[in-house]
Amino acid sequence: MNKETNIDPKGKRLSKVSQRLLLEYFFSIMIYSLVLILGIFAAQMLCDQFTWYDDTPFYQILKAVKDHLAFSIVVPLSVGWLIITYRFVCRLLHYLDEVEVAAKQLASPPSDSIVLPDSLSYVEKELNLAREKALNNARTAKEAERRKNDLVVYLAHDLKTPLTSVIGYLTLLHDEHQISEPLRQKYLSISLEKAERLEELINEFFEITRFNLSEITLQYSRVNLTRLLEQLVYEFQPMLTEKHLHCTLEIPPDTMIRCDVNKMQRVFDNLLRNAVNYSFVGGTIAICVTRKGNALRIKVRNNGNTIPPEKLGRIFEQFYRLDTARSSSSGGAGLGLAIAKEIVEHHHGTITARSENEIIEFEVAVPTA
Repeated sequence: MNKETNIDPKGKRLSKVSQRLLLEYFFSIMIYSLVLILGIFAAQMLCDQFTWYDDTPFYQILKAVKDHLAFSIVVPLSVGWLIITYRFVCRLLHYLDEVEVAAKQLASPPSDSIVLPDSLSYVEKELNLAREKALNNARTAKEAERRKNDLVVYLAHDLKTPLTSVIGYLTLLHDEHQISEPLRQKYLSISLEKAERLEELINEFFEITRFNLSEITLQYSRVNLTRLLEQLVYEFQPMLTEKHLHCTLEIPPDTMIRCDVNKMQRVFDNLLRNAVNYSFVGGTIAICVTRKGNALRIKVRNNGNTIPPEKLGRIFEQFYRLDTARSSSSGGAGLGLAIAKEIVEHHHGTITARSENEIIEFEVAVPTA
């Protein structure tokens, strides 16, 4: 016998509903057959207790049944089998109709729970779980879309400010020929600063597009994490100096890790940039790397305003910004931490955030192999 008799095409065992229907079907046939056979023999034994005459019609019937006993058993069995099979097929079709209607509702999940017959309670539970998941996904997608649209509006508005400043100061430099050299340098400096801010905002637009249209694929290689973080801290020195920040790096020499170096560098870049943006002026940013079992733990800690728990729980969401009013000129698109989380999880790692007593700490844990 084929070993997959009770297995569906995907290799999974029959569902609880199918198993219960099959058991009820076979038990119904067995009970009917047993009752029929026992009934015939009991009737024969009962009839043997009486004296019958040839001219009695009932005797003729009993004699015909006894003479054709096999036929008298097979015919009622066949009729009973057909009736039982018909009832179970109708019952199954009714179940299919119920499930079909419920499945159609999943395309646009209703606000009320899906209700099925008691015999389909297991299916009802699974469909309602799928319904809840669909509703949650729809709410999440709608919220993310709303935040993205708000962000695009904010960015479009923010683009006008530096662009207007650049055009204004360049127009002054172009039209005013008698301007003094110190004032010329001042206008050029302001124009350059505004142009750099304009470039940052444009890059944020590209960041949103890349995040929505690209899938993360990893190219693994062995990387010296010590040198990677040392190089990163060195590259951030101008930003650190501007806010009078001090950055410390505590990591064993030549710590190796297997990862996608470009993607993982982006994670640490986002975390360090976040620490710089939300640190108190003159504070310290501490990067600490430790090994625990087969995992490396990278902690980035800085001194800044304590993040409320309700915001801390959403800090890794797409397009979520702590400064929703966008009062900070250094604020980004709200994608850095969301992208960092996705990259770390693709490396089979985790990223968490903690904040209390004006200390903000992010911890990345990734397997060493």
